[in-house]
Amino acid sequence: MNELGALVMAHIPALVMMIVGYVLLIVEMYIPGFGLAGISGTLLMIGGIVLMEPSPLQALILVLISVVLLGIAFSVAMHSFSKGRLSRSKLVLNAALENPQEVEGEDLRYFIGRTGQTRTALRPAGIAEFDGVKLNVVSDGDFVDAGRSVRVERVEGNRIVVRELDERGNPV
Repeated sequence: MNELGALVMAHIPALVMMIVGYVLLIVEMYIPGFGLAGISGTLLMIGGIVLMEPSPLQALILVLISVVLLGIAFSVAMHSFSKGRLSRSKLVLNAALENPQEVEGEDLRYFIGRTGQTRTALRPAGIAEFDGVKLNVVSDGDFVDAGRSVRVERVEGNRIVVRELDERGNPV
């Protein structure tokens, strides 16, 4: 037991670095962002292993233990996101995750029946402008030249289908 205590006491800075690095990597799993916590955690864990000055076999074992522990933490995090307490949190947009096409389509349905001008040729996809808003659209049928009048016929998910209009506003 004295040998284990002596070993731990000799490597306290390395162990502290590895524990702090492990905690930072777990924080990175739960908090999306730039990745500063993840990068710092990885560097601290590598620094802790190097500071211990292990043999190559001992270093490999330390890395494998770290990877297994991080894998378990990641598994717990994913379970929490999908079925645990975090899934019922206000941080997770469950309505958007359950059926994203409905959420996106609700905003685009505003344009149904609106007329606008094509900014690029629709072959069959291109850009049209409606009430000052440029949108990616798809023609319902033939190619449409740039600068022609079009009307939004329907919205299918995030796909806006338009039909070309003649000078009187009738579908071509």
